[in-house]
Amino acid sequence: MAELAYRRALLKLSGEALAGGRDYGLDFSVIDRLTDEIRGVHRLGVDLGLVIGGGNIIRGAVASQQGLDRVSADYMGMLATVINALALQDVLERKDVETRVMTAIRMEELAEPYIRRRAQRHLEKGRIVLFAAGTGNPYFSTDTAAVLRALEIEADVLIKATSVDGVYSADPKEDPSAKFIPELTYREAIVKGLRVMDANAFGLCQENGLPIVVMNVNNRGAVARVIQGERVGTIVR
Repeated sequence: MAELAYRRALLKLSGEALAGGRDYGLDFSVIDRLTDEIRGVHRLGVDLGLVIGGGNIIRGAVASQQGLDRVSADYMGMLATVINALALQDVLERKDVETRVMTAIRMEELAEPYIRRRAQRHLEKGRIVLFAAGTGNPYFSTDTAAVLRALEIEADVLIKATSVDGVYSADPKEDPSAKFIPELTYREAIVKGLRVMDANAFGLCQENGLPIVVMNVNNRGAVARVIQGERVGTIVR
């Protein structure tokens, strides 16, 4: 078994990552590649949990700005994360990876209700656990759900998979002079106003000393290299 820097990890994937180059929905060629990556990480022997966003289907905050009631819009966003989790589960299981989807909103016909001890038991048995439906509460993002689940399962690290190589001094897609930052303290991220993740989620990481690795999901093998202790992306601790 490979030497692991982190024995238990939570991977946060955005819903937009599942859409690939599309504006909406699921790109199954992208899902095939991502599940290959996830299977490779799992085979290293790491306990792995996943939280997936729903932005490829609907974003609650955006929908509320367009006129929907905020609470209803947020619940719609939570349901979108369940659709994404079921898609990843199906493809992973076809690749002989045992998984469980656990939802913060009860829907037993589709998935197990989230129970912390049961989630931990699944991880101990070598199953990948996909945590869906956010926290089950409106006004909280999937970033916050990812941190909350990471803390509850006692993960060693939270890996935030994005479309850029890590944290930059500005948005590299808008500012070509933006500088890559390989390592940050929580305090530096706050003082410099760097949006590693939303304020609630980041505050939970800081308060509980949970390290965050921000890396590019499109770099093949990057998640496995993080797990094995290589310097990939930006680490915040």
